Amino acid sequence: MLKLLGKPTSINVRKVLWLADELDLALAHDAMDGPGDADALRALNPNGLVPVLIDGSAVLWESNTVCRYLAARQRRHDLLPIEPLARARVEQWMDWQATELNGAWRPAFMALVRRAPLTQDAGAVEASISAWNRLMGLLDAQLATTGAFVAGADFTLADIVLGLSANRWRMTPMARPVLPAVDAWIARLETRAGYRAHGGNGIP
Repeated sequence: MLKLLGKPTSINVRKVLWLADELDLALAHDAMDGPGDADALRALNPNGLVPVLIDGSAVLWESNTVCRYLAARQRRHDLLPIEPLARARVEQWMDWQATELNGAWRPAFMALVRRAPLTQDAGAVEASISAWNRLMGLLDAQLATTGAFVAGADFTLADIVLGLSANRWRMTPMARPVLPAVDAWIARLETRAGYRAHGGNGIP
């Protein structure tokens, strides 16, 4: 039995839950929010972060890596292609989400949604909003080019990881541009039960 550790309110845990829905894959899920769970989690992942996936004796962390592993494990080459270039096109957008996009939204999200007291620098928040909107504009241009999904005509892992990010962008209380291709893409994602349950479920 596969076991997933991490609160379902975590954007990175929800990536794995959505993928499990796409794979029709049963996961034993432990929110890891009880006394002593932080130490137990750190014993599995030295960063102390979720999600953590346990598959027999194997332990994996980093949400995009966990998603790649599960898609490959289930031989879902539609979600993560075998052909090198097709796979690279999916992975470049997954990596972009983890590096460029995540780096842009953190100050704005932490200030406007989490209300973290150490993130209330107005200048930093405005710079974060500007960078976040600019990068979402790049995603909009990519979706306008493909006319369908992030990496091309077909739904892939890139749509899962970026679908969660797009939901966070739309739900953060800030000014944002109208991005028609992103809106049309999200409408396509909304036809998927996994997105409705874990990506567009009202949790930023």
